[in-house]
Amino acid sequence: MQAWIPPLLLLVSFHGASARTHSLKYFYTASTGIPNFPEFVTVGLVDEAQIDYYDSNTRRAEPKQDWMSKVTANDPQYFQRNTETYMGHQQTFKANIEIAKQRFNQTGGVHINQRMYGCEWDDETGNINGYFQDGYDGEDFISFDLKTETNIAPKQQAVITKHKWDNNKARTANLKNYLTQICPEWLKKYVDYGRSSLLRKELPSVFLLQKSPSSPVSCHATGFYPNSAMMFWRKDGEELHENVDHGEILPNHDGSFQMSSDLTVSSVPSEDWRRYECVFQLSGVKEDIVTKLDKAVIRTNGEKPTDMTVPIIAAVVVLALVLIAVIGFIIYKKKNAKRPPSPINNPEVLEELNPNA
Repeated sequence: MQAWIPPLLLLVSFHGASARTHSLKYFYTASTGIPNFPEFVTVGLVDEAQIDYYDSNTRRAEPKQDWMSKVTANDPQYFQRNTETYMGHQQTFKANIEIAKQRFNQTGGVHINQRMYGCEWDDETGNINGYFQDGYDGEDFISFDLKTETNIAPKQQAVITKHKWDNNKARTANLKNYLTQICPEWLKKYVDYGRSSLLRKELPSVFLLQKSPSSPVSCHATGFYPNSAMMFWRKDGEELHENVDHGEILPNHDGSFQMSSDLTVSSVPSEDWRRYECVFQLSGVKEDIVTKLDKAVIRTNGEKPTDMTVPIIAAVVVLALVLIAVIGFIIYKKKNAKRPPSPINNPEVLEELNPNA
């Protein structure tokens, strides 16, 4: 019962390595007091690519990737089952908001209750990590520590939920089993289904931007995939750490990614500019993309080249994606079946996960 806004900074792998850290994340978002917006939305992401969507208006789980047809080919009832599961979660989260409002002594207004959970899998080492986090009105509410198998409550209002969950050993065992077994099992399955898309490698367009002669020079890369990338500035072949501001990796509307790294040049003499260069590295690609610091190639606010629409459109899309990401989530459950459903749909488990006091 909470709203948690996830960061968009993505995992970064080391240069030259072909290994990937894959992720499966689900977001549930329940809201109240927002006109013309669904009261409940769920979104599933594999390697930051949206795979499904459900909201309280359509009341139907829908695929968001073409390759998800491979899932339904093996399991025709996949989306019907998920729809029924989401409809059950919708009622649970609606009740959770009311309970949260009582605990925070709130009445009307806009309130958001969000949960994010999922897992990460390193396809080289086999290492697995899981996470389960709840938030309310944009702040952390409670999270599950997989190592200690206990819940962390940064808010006093969450202590009741923490004690209830910590004392529920069956819930802890189910959640641990999901995060370490079921979630990775489905993640590997999704990566295999979507390998032509998820395992592709695309190099970016890289260019230098500067708002004004006194502004930092931004090295901007857009259109790369996967998100396992690094960007940094070098001087005389040595990586710079001072006067450099590294930006986050952000998604583009087409499923690719973008990132920037700013270099403060106000104190750099003109004759020394040639000693600086921007370096972009993509996981699994041996060759770096190196862009020399050159005033002749810097694009400023006075220029309006056609391809500059890419980062501009991307920035707008990022805002939309943040809104979508603030909207979803699922939980998995392993029932005694050969092919477990994607989200948890066991009523007993759902009751255990419900933080109602």
